[in-house]
Amino acid sequence: MLHKDVAGGTARAARRSGTWSPDSWRLFPLEQAPEWPDESALKAALFELERLPPLIDPGESRRLLGALGQVASGRAIVLQAGDCAESFADVTAESIRDRLSLILQMAVVLAFGSGLPIVRVGRLAGQFAKPRSSRFERIGDKEMLSFRGDMVNDDAPDPAARVPDPSRMVRAYQYSAATLNQLRALSAGGFTSLSHVHAWNPGFVAETAEGRRYEETAEEIDRVLAFLPGAGATAAQSEAGTIYDYAEVFTSHEALLLDYEQALTRRDESGRYFDGSAHLLWIGDRTRQLGGAHIEFARGITNPLGVKIGPSVSPDETVVLCEVLNPERIPGRISLICRLGVTGVETLLPPIVEAVKESGHPVVWQCDPMHGNTFVSDGRKTRRFDDIVGEIRGFFTVHRQLGTWPGGIHVELTGGDVTECLGGIGDISEEHLPLRYTTACDPRLNARQALDLAFRVAEMLPG
Repeated sequence: MLHKDVAGGTARAARRSGTWSPDSWRLFPLEQAPEWPDESALKAALFELERLPPLIDPGESRRLLGALGQVASGRAIVLQAGDCAESFADVTAESIRDRLSLILQMAVVLAFGSGLPIVRVGRLAGQFAKPRSSRFERIGDKEMLSFRGDMVNDDAPDPAARVPDPSRMVRAYQYSAATLNQLRALSAGGFTSLSHVHAWNPGFVAETAEGRRYEETAEEIDRVLAFLPGAGATAAQSEAGTIYDYAEVFTSHEALLLDYEQALTRRDESGRYFDGSAHLLWIGDRTRQLGGAHIEFARGITNPLGVKIGPSVSPDETVVLCEVLNPERIPGRISLICRLGVTGVETLLPPIVEAVKESGHPVVWQCDPMHGNTFVSDGRKTRRFDDIVGEIRGFFTVHRQLGTWPGGIHVELTGGDVTECLGGIGDISEEHLPLRYTTACDPRLNARQALDLAFRVAEMLPG
């Protein structure tokens, strides 16, 4: 659908002219947008967001760009991880700490397995909106609008609760700010320092086989840290200080609601635009149309960008996406997040990688092993742990064969002890799904499965 009734020819002319502004996306066809019923409420919410400060500083986003440039050149690994869809109810100190702890644990395991720096990007502080395959869903005998995330409507099975409410965008900003405040407080307080490496292991994981394996890694880190001062290394004089004393975790979410993203777009000191809602934004597989509004918006902001690459993307289309979003060919600007499924990755990925390699675009290759492996069991979405591992293994195989760098993984997880993905440590079966199935949208790895996955990926990484 069109955000405004503008002919497609006008949109194409705007793209060809090279002109861009934070609202030029309104000339292009817009997918996955809620229909706000109250125009005055929408205007009030956007006015409020436009006057609020950005959630991130452009300098932080530039640091991430530089780090992703290292990934693109094969000198680092990126771990992008977090909730499928954040919920307002889960913005608590405990929940934020648990997710941060798990990301830090996985990063430590990957770092020790590869000997390379790990770029940590959380699906945090803004992942409150989700695309849906259908505008409506049926719950019991009632048909109602689909739940599109707490930024849009309520997940209560009531037609009235599903009406899109633009004031929720302001609440999403507030909850994102609260999450960022907690992340920064934990970092400033030393929680992300490797001296706290044992504290990242939650109680229900610590007594398991993977928890004990993690503790062995933590003890090795303790020995390294004890050695460094004697060897004359300090955080102030050593690049290692950024690893040992402070682990920066960047934020990301899908740039789905363009009204929200535009309202938080600002100019930096150089006069260029950046989206102040997160350090990194990605475009989903449902909204990556070359002639669409989401690509138009993304091409004009300076943040690092991700693009989900699903089975329907052709090699030529992928190259054009890179050209449109990164004409200056800045290393790390574009992450191609491949979600092809365990059965498709080794056949669909090679021609895409070869086309991008031949084009010379310096992209970050990431594997999203979650979304191509989802199926429904007794009314609940789920994924098999073995399929997740299998797709990552196929991803690494392709890059090894083609001589390209498998830059990292993009996974959905939670720090809690949920039962949403089948198999893995604990051997979760379909009968277990109802026990602790709490996701607001798609199934997530629990803490034990996520840590197990990190060890398995570490074994695949080039040493």
